Amino acid sequence: MAQNILITGGTGLVGRLLSQELTQQGNQVSLLGRSKKANSPYPNFTWDYTKDHLEEGALDGVDTIVHLAGAGVAEQKWTKDRKTVILESRTQTSHLLYKRLKEGNHSVKTIIAASAIGLYGSDTGNVIIRENSPVGHDFLAHVVDAWELATRKYQELGIRLVQLRIGVVLSPEGGALVELLKPPVAAGLGKGSQYMSWIHIADLVQMITRSIEDESFEGAYNAVAPRPVSNKELTKAAAKAFGKPFMPINVPALALKVIMGEMAAIVLGGSRISSEKIQQAGFEFKFPKIEEAVLDLAARGKH
Repeated sequence: MAQNILITGGTGLVGRLLSQELTQQGNQVSLLGRSKKANSPYPNFTWDYTKDHLEEGALDGVDTIVHLAGAGVAEQKWTKDRKTVILESRTQTSHLLYKRLKEGNHSVKTIIAASAIGLYGSDTGNVIIRENSPVGHDFLAHVVDAWELATRKYQELGIRLVQLRIGVVLSPEGGALVELLKPPVAAGLGKGSQYMSWIHIADLVQMITRSIEDESFEGAYNAVAPRPVSNKELTKAAAKAFGKPFMPINVPALALKVIMGEMAAIVLGGSRISSEKIQQAGFEFKFPKIEEAVLDLAARGKH
């Protein structure tokens, strides 16, 4: 059944593809962002958590909210100020939504909230991580824990909540894949043996749409493909698919720490995340294997 869906962070990598998909399915899509987009194909509203502002009418007639908003984790060096923005752009936007929803006068029944596998810590080694695994102790684990805590409050309002703990999203239009293939020669990072729990962007979009439609989906799910691979394997497969040379010698960890600072933990660490729970809920991946995924992404990149 067609719904009225509001997306926060809808102009980002995932939000753009999701908006198209939901519209093609016959849904009404509107966006909630920091500024008005005059040329947007969707009605768009503004909000600003620093001023406690959420534009009048943004929630009118909305059945489902897809909450993707949050400052990019890998876009800038982690200064003290940047860390605050990374945290508050997730927690404070979630609090602002909660506050407005608590006032009533809305028809929201479902919220699909983005989360991240960073919850478990940036380096969990070879242990298979499931949804009930413990929270990590580093900066991103702290951010994601606080983020989930903020979005869990929606359940107090009788709203069905799905928290998708998203892995490394692969897309030809940005994110990790583009960064890995940016140098003239692709190479593994650090040890190269660290696990990367990835997901093809099309599978993630389908996972979100399924979570909207299927009311049996509730709670936290790891949004990762069934077969995590090592950093080196992923880079090698991507280089082959995109026709780039691959160097068997890895980029040293020390060099990455010099360039990226504390943020290097994102690429030097790794996690082996299980997708079993969402598969048991009935979700089928179109791209379960990295080789098929990167070939498809390379083909999409040419269009």
